[in-house]
Amino acid sequence: MTPTIPKIILDTDPGGDDAFALLWLLSMVKKGLAELLAVTTVDGNVGPEITFVGACKLLRLTGFSQIKVARGVIGGSQFNETDAAFLHGVDGMGNLTNTLEPCHLDYEAADYGDDVIISTLSQYPHEVTIIAIGPLTNLAAAERKSPGILKKAKEIIIMGGAFCVPGNVTPEAEFNIVYDVEAAKTVFSSRDDLIVIPLDITCNLIFTPAMAIAICKSHAQTPLGKFILSLVDFMTENSLAWRETGSQTGFLVHDAATLAYLYYPENLKFRRGYITVETGGEFTKGKTLLDNRRKTKIGANAWIAIEVDAVNLQGAMSEDLKFLISNLSFPNH
Repeated sequence: MTPTIPKIILDTDPGGDDAFALLWLLSMVKKGLAELLAVTTVDGNVGPEITFVGACKLLRLTGFSQIKVARGVIGGSQFNETDAAFLHGVDGMGNLTNTLEPCHLDYEAADYGDDVIISTLSQYPHEVTIIAIGPLTNLAAAERKSPGILKKAKEIIIMGGAFCVPGNVTPEAEFNIVYDVEAAKTVFSSRDDLIVIPLDITCNLIFTPAMAIAICKSHAQTPLGKFILSLVDFMTENSLAWRETGSQTGFLVHDAATLAYLYYPENLKFRRGYITVETGGEFTKGKTLLDNRRKTKIGANAWIAIEVDAVNLQGAMSEDLKFLISNLSFPNH
């Protein structure tokens, strides 16, 4: 039997690791193994207009400027302390977007992410995979505007949460969840089969400058090669400064694990469980809770990744990125 090509919406807030997740997904599009229907951008690592521009520029850089890009809904409960520009750069992508071609789409004229999610899931009920690698504001807005709409997705894959490891924003909370906790609560209540890739897994995915050099190889002077090498250098320097990777040279490609679930699932192990989100704690706001008591459990809402083969996952990612960079025409692709 011929496998069905996944129809995908990528909900993202680029973001260095978001950028690599998008590039990996585009390699699958290039191979004919994915149909990327839309990129819905969201307020998160940097502001909503900046994430929109970043996504547009990455798509143009890789020759996919025909893919629809939506702007992010502004929610009512965003984390009010900081974005992540300190780690990702003021443009979300290593302060490199000014070296890329201008944005080809108008932010003010773009559709909102929730509307694109609603219209796409309505057009293709139970056919579309949503990969959510930013705060869940767009997904929650779609669910509130059109109750039950998220059940029309084939599946929803979320990078978010922390269970047995510390958070990366507070001692208890992971960024994508705490940035809009009410949105997270809405999404986790929307269906009973969410796929969740938490920090417990992604903190093992350290992408190194050596990997980037191997990927770019004879393409280091192409626009995409220069971008990849420079972004990895920027993210590595900041990650070491913030001790994101301990003493190891590299940076965490958190969001990339969502692609592994779709294309290399043998590298992940899951358990069934019920996830709740703390929305009101003074010290624990944004904490994701999983009941590990030895008692009968009902009402599970998610499959949670608990183990990862980091070496093989990153090997697959590297080979697919090699394919992407080797199969683009430069400079006028």
